[in-house]
Amino acid sequence: MAADSMKHVAICGGGLVGATLAVALAQLDLEVVLIESHPFGASDQPSFDERTTALSNGSRRVFEGLGIWPAIEREATPIRRIHVSDKGRFGFARIRAEEQGLEQLGHVVVNRVMGAALWQRLQSPRIEVITPARVTGLDLQDHHRVVTFERDGETHSITARLVVAADGARSAVREAVGIGASTWDYDQTAVITNVLTQRFHDYVAYERFTPTGPVALLPLSDGRCGVVWTLAPAVAQEVMALNDHDFLMRLQNDFGFRLGRLTRVGQRHAYPLSLTRSAAHTSDRLAIVGNAAQALHPIAGQGFNLGLRDVASLAEVLADARAGGQPFDAGDGLLLQRYRDWRESDRNEIVRFTDGLVRVFRQPFAPVKLLRDVGLLAFDLLPSAKDAMSQLSLGAAGRVPRLARGAPLVMR
Repeated sequence: MAADSMKHVAICGGGLVGATLAVALAQLDLEVVLIESHPFGASDQPSFDERTTALSNGSRRVFEGLGIWPAIEREATPIRRIHVSDKGRFGFARIRAEEQGLEQLGHVVVNRVMGAALWQRLQSPRIEVITPARVTGLDLQDHHRVVTFERDGETHSITARLVVAADGARSAVREAVGIGASTWDYDQTAVITNVLTQRFHDYVAYERFTPTGPVALLPLSDGRCGVVWTLAPAVAQEVMALNDHDFLMRLQNDFGFRLGRLTRVGQRHAYPLSLTRSAAHTSDRLAIVGNAAQALHPIAGQGFNLGLRDVASLAEVLADARAGGQPFDAGDGLLLQRYRDWRESDRNEIVRFTDGLVRVFRQPFAPVKLLRDVGLLAFDLLPSAKDAMSQLSLGAAGRVPRLARGAPLVMR
């Protein structure tokens, strides 16, 4: 077994969240190692694929503060309006960027584009990238952890003051230290694809609730729209087996004709949906971020944005400690307690909001349908409600990280 020198931070999981954290910590002149099981560009790398992500304005600011946004912006599509409707019913709501004093409500970006931009920034002398490699053990010592991993059939180890679990909803790192997670299966599957439409999307993001689940169409470049179509598992399997013509007809029936006819469809993928919540955000010399901490239903597009606030919060805690003039230990228990306490309220509020939407719009009872339609109309008419909704771009509760507010990570 080969052993390497001590690192400040070892990040287990090099997807979008883990890679962003590595770039942030490199700004603090920390020695960082990033361990990822998939080589960059591999077809089975789940974070850098053709799926689309709706970035909030707060997430855009995080990328700006880390110098990543210019490489993403070229292929990012702004969201200038959001239109929410309930199929077959009278409820609807609209949010316009100009009403909020904003240029856009957010951006839609293909994950592959974000991945490529992050990969460029990972080529830093402060960041050691180890891929493909599989973490096999975490041994807690007095002042560090020893991370054991397998690469090319050989066993290696890295020692680090702090280990970060960024390896997804089924986090092996989280489980290895004995932190459990609760999982609620929504009994739904997300069908993901891109479509071309007869009419230009005009930078509008659509969320349409149907009896079988919500369908979202997000504006993309070249007039395309990213589709997130939520269905019962059996229905999703049936839809995935349709030819392109029949698939578009079925989707058209659920979405309607706000964009005219749907004319072409890209490659399709299906993903089961559930809510996963880690029992804790930290353990001894361990922090948990992104989907390893919480994996959400995509109904409101909050999951990745919440994970980026995990990153921005943890980086800020370490930045402040690094600049404090005291001996610096990235895995110090007081620092991890600050991170844990900071993230709790934001996570709880976003989980409650997202899960509540799923449950309310799945209710088949007529009184509930009436109430939600009235609620949508009231939201459409109340500026204060829209102001509150727009604040989700920064966080649902508590202190907002500096990066998400557009301030630098390191205060001079």
